[in-house]
Amino acid sequence: MSKVQTTEELLKRLEQGEAINLVDVREDEEWEDGHIAQARHVALSRLQESMDELRPEDGTIWLICRSGARSGRACDYLSAVGYDVVNVEGGMLSWPGEIVTGR
Repeated sequence: MSKVQTTEELLKRLEQGEAINLVDVREDEEWEDGHIAQARHVALSRLQESMDELRPEDGTIWLICRSGARSGRACDYLSAVGYDVVNVEGGMLSWPGEIVTGR
């Protein structure tokens, strides 16, 4: 079972300057429509071939998607292969902070 955090908790930690290893697993178009500035983009559809982009050496990997479902699947997979992961509950639909658009 993966750990879960709220978008409010993520925002609070980012505002406090904590370095969060945040990965957005949405598809390219969704990412370009708006994402969290500190996030890196690794689409769920490319996750297996993009494992080197996850940077587990940077600490627990926080995963976010649109609603929390895809990031939950990514968490289940990554947790099963030994990664320390957190699913951001509610995803971008409940993100209370600023977003940036484009690549």
